[in-house]
Amino acid sequence: MSTQSSTQPDEGTTAAARHWRVYGPLGLHPILLHAMEAFDEHGYHGTSVRDIAGRVGVTVPALYYHYENKQALLATLLETSIKDVLDRCRAAAEEAGDDPAARFRAMVESIVLYMAHRQGLAFLDTEIRSLEPGNRARYVALRDYLEHMLLDTVEAGAAQGVFTTPFPADAVRAVLVMCQGVANWYRPEGPLTAEEVARRHVLLGLGTVGYRGPAGNG
Repeated sequence: MSTQSSTQPDEGTTAAARHWRVYGPLGLHPILLHAMEAFDEHGYHGTSVRDIAGRVGVTVPALYYHYENKQALLATLLETSIKDVLDRCRAAAEEAGDDPAARFRAMVESIVLYMAHRQGLAFLDTEIRSLEPGNRARYVALRDYLEHMLLDTVEAGAAQGVFTTPFPADAVRAVLVMCQGVANWYRPEGPLTAEEVARRHVLLGLGTVGYRGPAGNG
């Protein structure tokens, strides 16, 4: 049976996350994959364990052998998602180096690329209200960690005169909301690629934090 994961983000990054711009197949267990699709289509409360088992092609008892209940499925999906975002964002920041503007650009790009390439998982953030208190606390702690990573970079840039926003925390929250919204509206068959959407959001993010220098490194 699946067990709950740690509430702390990993200190290192996975091999996949080190290539933070690269996205392969999702690679979820079939039960998780079908649960994600069902939650995205019908919402957490509109989906039953029997619905998920039917999609997978297993019995309800067989599903319970792997996951304790429907809540465990949602919690596992959300924690899988946020930890992947964190790993990729950390790898992007490390690759960018110490310059706050470069780190900010890389982190925003990594978040937007995730929202575009992993829409099914990212969209589940809207179901945070369906998490039970303990699961919600774990997820919120991880999401707050992501916010603080970006805030540390913006505050460092403000201290160096790179960013001019008088409200770093508010600016970071606005940037994150804008980035997370990509999961709601982006369509791969639309006029923009994920990479083009990411570049636009980097520019919008730089404007939000009051960056007045060159928009990119060439």
